[in-house]
Amino acid sequence: MTTEKQPHRSRFHKAKDDAEFAQQATTTPQTASPAYRLAFQDTDFLLREDLRPVRFQLELLKPELLLDEAGIESTLVIYGSARIPEPAAAEGLEAAATDDTARNIARRLKAKAKYYDEARALARLASQVPCDENGCRQFVVCSGGGPSIMEAANRGATDEGRDSIGLNIVLPHEQAPNRYVTPDLSFQFHYFALRKMHFLLRARAVAVFPGGFGTFDEMFELLTLIQTGKIKPIPIVLFGKEFWHRVVNFDALVEEGVISARDLDLFTFVETADEAWDIIQAFYARLEE
Repeated sequence: MTTEKQPHRSRFHKAKDDAEFAQQATTTPQTASPAYRLAFQDTDFLLREDLRPVRFQLELLKPELLLDEAGIESTLVIYGSARIPEPAAAEGLEAAATDDTARNIARRLKAKAKYYDEARALARLASQVPCDENGCRQFVVCSGGGPSIMEAANRGATDEGRDSIGLNIVLPHEQAPNRYVTPDLSFQFHYFALRKMHFLLRARAVAVFPGGFGTFDEMFELLTLIQTGKIKPIPIVLFGKEFWHRVVNFDALVEEGVISARDLDLFTFVETADEAWDIIQAFYARLEE
């Protein structure tokens, strides 16, 4: 009788098994020394400055593997401010203001509260997209995992009973993912660079809502990647034409000669979720023709 041959690697214990065996080692001066720890269990070793390349690789691999295992093929990425209030909370901002400057800021934030609802609505539309013929999930909502516009994005997916991704970043002040991020798809990053990469690795469309430095950073990097041909074009919709024209003079960039007029075609201004979703759908309908 012949026995089926097993792969050569099955003859060895898995790393998980050896990690458990290592915990059972007899305590001696040798086993008590940090030098004796298994390298992958030695946090102090992994946090050394010269292990930065390894940490880069780990932050790239962990989300990639878990998203693959979750069957997520593509995402709809939603960027936006962490300060724009939910409409229900907008009224209290002006009342809490203590001077004219604060009241003016409160009024402007209150006026942008409508975008919380639009981000939530856009996420609902994307979350209605069925799995493809291979069972892979498409247009899964992905946000930075924080409050405000990011919360609205994850909340919209929850409205439809669908999963959504949150890519959180470690900050000096206390913060946590919003409660609508799917726990098993909630990731924390040390390196902004790796977080940015994961935003775009699966992005099939990007919606950019009014925001500050972080939103600008993500948006302009994406525009640069497409402008320079580093990635293929995808639909980019900017919510709030009035806001964007007030804070960025795109036409002046063309007039100064630092970008081309055709670069303004890389994105489209929209006001509503329905308008944004129509643009995204039309983009991919043209590709299929």
